[in-house]
Amino acid sequence: MKLSIIIPAYNESESLPDTIEAIDNALSVIKIDHEILVVNDNSKDNTLEVLAKLSAKVPTLRYITNPGPNGYGYAVRKGLEHFEGDCVAIMMADLSDSPYDLVKFYTTMIEGNYDCVFGSRFMKGSELKDYPRLKRTVNRMANLIIRIMFRISYNDVTNAFKLYKRETIEGVKPLLAPHFNLTVELPLKAIIRGYSYKVIPNSWTNRKYGESKLKLREMGSRYFFILLYCLIEKYFSKGDFHKKW
Repeated sequence: MKLSIIIPAYNESESLPDTIEAIDNALSVIKIDHEILVVNDNSKDNTLEVLAKLSAKVPTLRYITNPGPNGYGYAVRKGLEHFEGDCVAIMMADLSDSPYDLVKFYTTMIEGNYDCVFGSRFMKGSELKDYPRLKRTVNRMANLIIRIMFRISYNDVTNAFKLYKRETIEGVKPLLAPHFNLTVELPLKAIIRGYSYKVIPNSWTNRKYGESKLKLREMGSRYFFILLYCLIEKYFSKGDFHKKW
């Protein structure tokens, strides 16, 4: 089963070399058939030049540009229209997600034949390095609210690092979220629509270069919109969008 990795990138020229080479090395060592698809989100730095040089060294790398509209969600959605694998992982460009956790996600999916594998940074076996205190507080509050609203036990829905089968991605469309709220739209729709999933621990390490693109003050109402949208589907759609077994 071929694995695709989608990496949205906006002004990530410093982070991308380490990230791409680490992912490719981890997967190549154990011979996992894969592609790394970087979606350049109309970067203003030299991200494109860096990608061109990297593609000459890393044969599994492909890259495309999202000319606009721009935003994390738009970039990931563009990648979801162009990936070639049988399953697809979404990872960050700053190497905050571990390539070795990606291997665990993939083997878990294969062994259990799950439709999705979700990571949790807040369960036994997980590890956080330099996680900002305010961000952690907001994260824990938001995930508690989501767990109560949707009556689920998964405690890290906002974690962007997840793995989906191609059929699952097709089954959760259409996707609406244009920004980081896509990180909750994808898993919540998969859960609501009856796709099987497994939650395993993953590590998180703060970025070495640049600054996070997630701005908490700008995202509150956008997260609320997507949560409300998914909540309406859960309780009022009568199963119209449920997975056809």
